[in-house]
Amino acid sequence: MPRRAKTIVAPDRRRLLNAGVALGLGAVAAGLPALARAALMPTARQTEGPFYPRHKPADTDNDLARIAGAPGQAAGQIIHVTGEVLAPDGRPIPGARVEIWHADAKGRYHHRGDWSLFRERDGGFQGFGAAMTDDRGRYAFRTIKPPPYGSRTPHIHFKVFAPGIPTLTTQMYFAGEPRNARDGILHAVRNPAARAGLIVPFAPAPTLEQGALQGHFRIVLAQEQRSGA
Repeated sequence: MPRRAKTIVAPDRRRLLNAGVALGLGAVAAGLPALARAALMPTARQTEGPFYPRHKPADTDNDLARIAGAPGQAAGQIIHVTGEVLAPDGRPIPGARVEIWHADAKGRYHHRGDWSLFRERDGGFQGFGAAMTDDRGRYAFRTIKPPPYGSRTPHIHFKVFAPGIPTLTTQMYFAGEPRNARDGILHAVRNPAARAGLIVPFAPAPTLEQGALQGHFRIVLAQEQRSGA
């Protein structure tokens, strides 16, 4: 029986996500005076990893914590990831496609290549999602905080497609995680400032959703992305 398509975000979720984007963008704008916007550091490029979905799931909206037609939601801590995609001079980039994917609360990717046989996949987790930036370059996702696994600290994979600009693949990390200090992929970014730009603090967001956390990940694109910048 064909799967019912899920609305990108249910009306109440849409309002919550839009509110989160507005709050995050305001915070960034307050810290970026006009002169500072002229020299933003491009977001460091990172490895795609082996689990980018070659076959996208039927449900690919920006709410990874729910699957169309499925009861309940994914296990784990609900988080809202908001941000914007900018040019190095601070101009917003509208119409960019932002994709994310990451492990579920059990530490498994929803990918045929993840053979973590001792952990079952969370069937309520979407695994992959996409969003388009608005006319102010803003995006938003609702998902869960991934756990650490193996040698990796918690992280979310990002891929950004923008017209006329090389695709950026990177990863976002969580501030305060003990494993950040020894994650080899994170520390492959040798420039401390560029590395710090990948690490995002999260805080309670009761105005968005009770019990949820929110973090703001600003992505700066460049005409030429360099690994380990």
